[in-house]
Amino acid sequence: MKKFLFLSVVGIVMCAFTTPMTKISGADVVHPVDKDFPSLLPNKPVGQTVAYKYVDSVYNRIQLNDYGLKKDVFFKAFKGFEYLQSKGMLDKPNLLTVIDYSQSSSQKRLYVIDLKAGKVLFNTYVSHGKRSGGEYATDFSNVVDSHKSSLGFIVTGKSYRGGSGYSLHLKGVEPGINDNIYKRYIVMHGSHYVNARRADENETGRSFGCPAVPYGQQYAIINKIKEGSCVFIWAPDNRYQVSSRILNAAFQWPALKKESKFKQLLAPLNNTATSGLEGGEAIKDSKNS
Repeated sequence: MKKFLFLSVVGIVMCAFTTPMTKISGADVVHPVDKDFPSLLPNKPVGQTVAYKYVDSVYNRIQLNDYGLKKDVFFKAFKGFEYLQSKGMLDKPNLLTVIDYSQSSSQKRLYVIDLKAGKVLFNTYVSHGKRSGGEYATDFSNVVDSHKSSLGFIVTGKSYRGGSGYSLHLKGVEPGINDNIYKRYIVMHGSHYVNARRADENETGRSFGCPAVPYGQQYAIINKIKEGSCVFIWAPDNRYQVSSRILNAAFQWPALKKESKFKQLLAPLNNTATSGLEGGEAIKDSKNS
């Protein structure tokens, strides 16, 4: 079976598949903006909308500000999460992963959030494409062999073992923005060039577009988010903000249908970000590790 191998300027980075690619169905791709429901984002400051107030309560409950995730980024991520939920595209409706490329690559800019439990499961480093920028990712693409990262909403696929070891298939669901991720072999995998030491030295490695995480942590992260959870990759890119059908969609949020009074239904707060290893063993990705 053919393998696809990519070479990185910081060593060998192989974003490879060892299983046949499967065709993504039309149901896995977002189609033109829905017009069936009134918008929850009227022409007034977002801070005054019902949707914002709900997200604000979730954001404060999980104390995401303490982890460095900005509220406006979380709002966008949560809206898209709700959109995919409304379309029945998520098999793991309690998990939301945010990769915030507006942050420096020396920061822990990947967040895996359990919305039902009300806690951050993982907060760690993640790479961006070598042609997307240096310390910051500023240039993005949906083109094969661009070696750039893609923005937007993604649904996770199955895990597999390939040239980069234990990896995760990703399916981009925004046409023209990230729907080529699968054919570009953009996957999540572990890497030795993404870690606390290199972050301290401002030398975090860059991939060919894959969101690589610190080697060793990929097992727990992938096992948690694989097979049907939402991933949102964000950067303040004007083209993306204007063209994203999800960010600009008008629809009824499932959460607001259920929680008209915005009751706090999250479990007792437990904000310890761990690796979630089997047998109760925990790893923290800290700068002292």
